[in-house]
Amino acid sequence: PHLHFQVIALDPLCDDGIEGADPHNFPGVALQRLRAVWESVLPDPSAFAGLPPGAVTTTGAHADPVLRQRDLAARRRTVLGSSLSLSYDDPIHMVRGVGAYLYDDAARRYLDTVNNVPHVGHGNRRVANAIARHSRLLNTNTRYLHGEIVALADELLAHFPAPLAVVFLVCSGSEANELALRMARCHTGNDGVVCLEGGYHGNTGGLVEVSQYKFDGPGGSGPSDRVAVAPMPDAYRGRYRRDEGLDDDEMARRYSDDVARAAARLDTAGGGPGVAAFIAEPILSCGGQIEPPPGYLDASFRHIRRAGGVCLADEVQVGFGRVGDAFWGFELQGVVPDIVTLGKPMGNGHPVAAVVTTREIADSFANGMEYFSTFGGNPVSCAAARAVLAEIRDRGLQEHARTVGGGLLEGLRKLTADHPFVGDVRGRGLFLGIEFVRDRDSREPFPEACTYLVNRAREMGVLLSVDGPDHNVIKIKPPLVFGEAEAELLVETLGAVLNESALAVR
Repeated sequence: PHLHFQVIALDPLCDDGIEGADPHNFPGVALQRLRAVWESVLPDPSAFAGLPPGAVTTTGAHADPVLRQRDLAARRRTVLGSSLSLSYDDPIHMVRGVGAYLYDDAARRYLDTVNNVPHVGHGNRRVANAIARHSRLLNTNTRYLHGEIVALADELLAHFPAPLAVVFLVCSGSEANELALRMARCHTGNDGVVCLEGGYHGNTGGLVEVSQYKFDGPGGSGPSDRVAVAPMPDAYRGRYRRDEGLDDDEMARRYSDDVARAAARLDTAGGGPGVAAFIAEPILSCGGQIEPPPGYLDASFRHIRRAGGVCLADEVQVGFGRVGDAFWGFELQGVVPDIVTLGKPMGNGHPVAAVVTTREIADSFANGMEYFSTFGGNPVSCAAARAVLAEIRDRGLQEHARTVGGGLLEGLRKLTADHPFVGDVRGRGLFLGIEFVRDRDSREPFPEACTYLVNRAREMGVLLSVDGPDHNVIKIKPPLVFGEAEAELLVETLGAVLNESALAVR
């Protein structure tokens, strides 16, 4: 029990800097970012309560959210590796997530447009209940029979075309891609991999080796002898562009021919390791939300298969209905991969992932060496993944992503049409990107504008993130429960930041 005693100043300081805000909408408590301002102008309330001066002032790292945040950051730097970064110039201490929102330790709410891992919403009750129920009932490895793993495999395969018919369950997207590359090498007898510029497939040594975003980035050492890189199929700022008069068919042909040339560099006839696999995201995420031109994957797959390799679709970021028009990203290109990898959203944050492949590849991988993942396919993880699939189905989240994402894309394009440093707005469903350039003629990347916008939006309660090889793309990939009201808030906030920063960033 406590008394809430509020003194309202005659000159209100509570419009939050937002045009059209109600000047009489006094906050019950100070906004965290205005705390220092309020404390500098308001009296110590102790006298009103008949208490000694300072008696009701909260002090100390555990009472003051700002001090608590600094203390937590300092301890984090002490006990965690320095290569682990934090988002935003002013990091946030998150304590709870609900639906499409996150809450910090000062109870401030943030619209989450970034976290695609809580696919069916932060704190989803159905998923949480499934995890809790099966944790109390049974959690063991897959060398015992249990029904959850078979049920999950059946439910997953219902979303895949033939001949994709076999499931391997693992714990993470990285583990899935590692296993997929092992399968490809075992099946083909070759060792080389064709990957794409801007591609990122996981954090293990073997996956950094095939992730150009990493091996050509800071701290990287370039491609190994068993990796060949093909240009990113970027129709806006890539090698072949729409503004050069090329239609989708011609761009698809030219970019896929680059894949063929990359495969040729690995040819055993020239002393290379041979082509084991072509690994690609159907829409490149770290590449900057790049959707290849229609027909690109079909032509690229044909080149790879002629070279003796198999085709691997990395659906870790874009799968499970996120693109709206299809359940899997590869379906947008009208292709059927030989191997598909799943991760991040599959358990709504619970560590579960999968590899889906053909019976032929699965049988060739069974060469006498047993494959076993201690936690992959355990009953609790399977229950979490089944709950995610049920939520997508019962709440119509794929169609929701299509309609909300389509409206959001239209709203973003309309908003940014008159802002010369916004070069391109693109994507599918709830997987969108906004690319910033210094001017639309040169298309030179403008990462400073991108960084400013992300940090300013964070101050206004909307979480965005930067991506792309040049760090000039805003990525938007929220939980699928992100609705029309959230889309409206996002557009409104971006509009406010773009208008206030038009002079600041030029």
